[in-house]
Amino acid sequence: MTDNQAISFDMTSVKFNADGLVPAIAQCAETGDVLMMAWMNQASLTQTLNTGRVTYYSRSRQELWEKGLTSGHTQELISAHLDCDGDTILLKINQTGAACHTGRRSCFFIPMTADDQG
Repeated sequence: MTDNQAISFDMTSVKFNADGLVPAIAQCAETGDVLMMAWMNQASLTQTLNTGRVTYYSRSRQELWEKGLTSGHTQELISAHLDCDGDTILLKINQTGAACHTGRRSCFFIPMTADDQG
């Protein structure tokens, strides 16, 4: 996505939860790998769509968080999709560096077994 190319998205279709948030799944546009899940509010979603730089909402800091602003592990938005219920967003992105705060490419590296479901 170029700097002057905003993605159009019907914001009225997004069903934000009682806290004004919606889960957003980041998926590698090239490989299809699921990289991470984070929360967005209306401001972070609008900023992401307008700039092409993925911005989330940090629940712990209560502020917008542009992915990679301090780490350099950025996410460039390729496309955004709303699920059929309107309550989850899929962001197809180009990831630079690690997506996970642990330094791994994906946050989804912990296997679950039947024993884990106790």
